[in-house]
Amino acid sequence: MRKRKLTPLIILIFIITAASVFLLITFITTGKLGFGDNAIVLQPGTITYDPSLSSAEKAKLQDILEGITVAKDVTISAENLNTRPTAENALIYDILVPVADFYDPRDNVLTAELDSDNIKLISVRELTPDQKLLSVDGQYFLDTFDRGAQFRTLIFTGDNPSEALTVVKSHLEPSPGKDTTLSLAQTGTTAISRAMLLKLAAIGGDGAYFAENIKDFLSKNDLTHISHEVSYTDNCPGGTNTTTLCSDWRTLESLKNIGTDIVELTGNHNNDYGFTPYLNTVAKYEELGWKTFGGGKDEETAKTPLEIDQKAAKITLIGINQSTSTKANGQGASGSNPGANIYDKELLKQQIAEAKAAGRFVIVDVQYYECQCYPDGYVEMPECDAPISGQEAFFKSIADLGADMVIGTQAHQPQTYELYHGKPIYYGLGNLFFDQTYWPGTTRGLILTHYFIDGKYVQTRLSPTVYDKTLQVKLMDSDSAKSFINRLNNAR
Repeated sequence: MRKRKLTPLIILIFIITAASVFLLITFITTGKLGFGDNAIVLQPGTITYDPSLSSAEKAKLQDILEGITVAKDVTISAENLNTRPTAENALIYDILVPVADFYDPRDNVLTAELDSDNIKLISVRELTPDQKLLSVDGQYFLDTFDRGAQFRTLIFTGDNPSEALTVVKSHLEPSPGKDTTLSLAQTGTTAISRAMLLKLAAIGGDGAYFAENIKDFLSKNDLTHISHEVSYTDNCPGGTNTTTLCSDWRTLESLKNIGTDIVELTGNHNNDYGFTPYLNTVAKYEELGWKTFGGGKDEETAKTPLEIDQKAAKITLIGINQSTSTKANGQGASGSNPGANIYDKELLKQQIAEAKAAGRFVIVDVQYYECQCYPDGYVEMPECDAPISGQEAFFKSIADLGADMVIGTQAHQPQTYELYHGKPIYYGLGNLFFDQTYWPGTTRGLILTHYFIDGKYVQTRLSPTVYDKTLQVKLMDSDSAKSFINRLNNAR
């Protein structure tokens, strides 16, 4: 069979067609015909700035896109969204979060209330601890990262807007997210003992029972702290009329379910059943991977601060006991004997100074003397809302030593709080897990959730809790929480 030869005309048509396609692709991608200084420059696309942009936003975008040539027309507009945008042509310019005064009793506002005079919308990058971040419609931004804020969003429209979007994105700071935000929850007194063990027996030994209504709230955090003041022992008896405390090993399930990572040991009762239960308990914590501080298996360990280095945050936790516990009565660690870390001013001053010199955020937790106003009958004890004798001066002295935050983690009733020279002081967190249902004050607690963005401390969220004779802890409802926080503020 005879092969047909390509004629010069067909070859010429092929070359012209290929060249045309090549030049068309070049024009679409660069706005030019050809390459180099001799290329033919055709009319590029234009960038239009929609009136929905503020003057500051427009100026910033013009500065970013100065000298940038786009092949196709692009329009940039802006709008506020209640959820994080997911469209490919959308870019978060800023995240605006609602803040109120530090002492504002509210935790939540509705979207319709965001225009109130006493609520400000600020960039999340401007959030500081002396403001109070509020939830919006029940969504707390530093927990969800896609709700609880106004997402200032740039919308890029046109035939090919990705080029301009990519350039702008490279100049904007990434918004905070789960990977860059550390959450540390701190709780008050835990002592699953006495009447709680009678309840444990009554429900068939389900050790996870006590945490059922609070586990989801606490376990979602990166780190969860408890201040546990009792040790575990075999055959620990339940009861009601004793101040010698121990716990049943099965109740560890409640602590596991709330996501416990850190156990504070400043409490007065960890040695109530002797040194062996204490040492066995600490060994179990170590086996579970839980860190301890504020007490330990010997005096040297008890004195050692806990350092947390996670998600760029550098935190030092120091726990001290300044109460009825002493080395002499066996509650404080002494030599090779276990126990709580008894307050030593010079040592504390040294430890704070060393941590601050290393650029660390220092939290000092305190077991202080108890408010002993326990009346007959189920009545309120407003005297215990305020710091007791000597407490305010003592806590402020710790802040004066350089601590960034001071917390009373072993008070059995929640107490007021304040900003002292810009440093938060929480005088008492009340009870988390305990059996004191004789008075309403002891059934309440405060959970503090600290947030660090890119290593910087920006916020502490207050979440009041309560339990009743079921001995199951839960978050207060919104109205009760607001009323209770307002009560603590009035005690300041």
